Amino acid sequence: AGSKLREVFDKINNLLSGKAVQTEGHTVSVTQHPQGLEFVYYKLAEKFVKHGEGEVSFHHDSAFPIAVVLSGIWELHPRVGDIFLAHLHKKCPYAVPFYPARKEGTPMEEYQRMLGYEVHDSKVEEQDHFLKRMSGMIRLYAAIIQLRWPYGNKQGAHPHGLSYGWRWLAQMLNLEPLADVTAMLLLDFLEVCGSALVKQYGIQFWKTMFFIQKSYIPRIEAVTSAGQMGCLSRLKSFVQKCLQEKEIPVPKGILTPSFWRT
Repeated sequence: AGSKLREVFDKINNLLSGKAVQTEGHTVSVTQHPQGLEFVYYKLAEKFVKHGEGEVSFHHDSAFPIAVVLSGIWELHPRVGDIFLAHLHKKCPYAVPFYPARKEGTPMEEYQRMLGYEVHDSKVEEQDHFLKRMSGMIRLYAAIIQLRWPYGNKQGAHPHGLSYGWRWLAQMLNLEPLADVTAMLLLDFLEVCGSALVKQYGIQFWKTMFFIQKSYIPRIEAVTSAGQMGCLSRLKSFVQKCLQEKEIPVPKGILTPSFWRT
């Protein structure tokens, strides 16, 4: 509910503003320790990324309420946004976007961690789990760049708005595609913020979609084996449908004005 989200936002904002906040029967304030505020910035930013790789990866719609709160907090407390991006880029280099290359002498385990895989006791997480986590984080990022906290003053620009999404898309299409990962991330990104990007960039965006269809999808196909075609097929049909209908569907779960009256 919108009212619940406002409560969450106010509590976080009050805490970061140095006010005393009640939580689990305790009263806490960042002023209780010289590094209190820095610690809370760090842990809060980390928690938002964890929401992306956890909650959003399983429930795509949850990207929007989480993103709108973070967007509002970012506007009032820019440090949270900076640290959020640092956590996000470390956990999901594809959010930069960046595909780390393996340098000579780098142990395989360390390299897998650089690629975003979780490695415990030399055991690497399964590909499906890895892709799900990356998907959740990209979806959260794609939601953040298009949303603003509706109760802010709206005077300044969005702290990390759609121009960053446009840049992400352009940089992504300049990278050599990776099997599995590239198709999935492009689809996630376009599903979540494609409709916002087309409103902002119009004809330029459609040119990009045409480029994806004609030039980039064949390049993804070239590096994709028969068993990895699922996501690529979904990307193909999504792009084709959008180009045919000359519109990008509004993402499922987007927060409408009526949501804020609940």
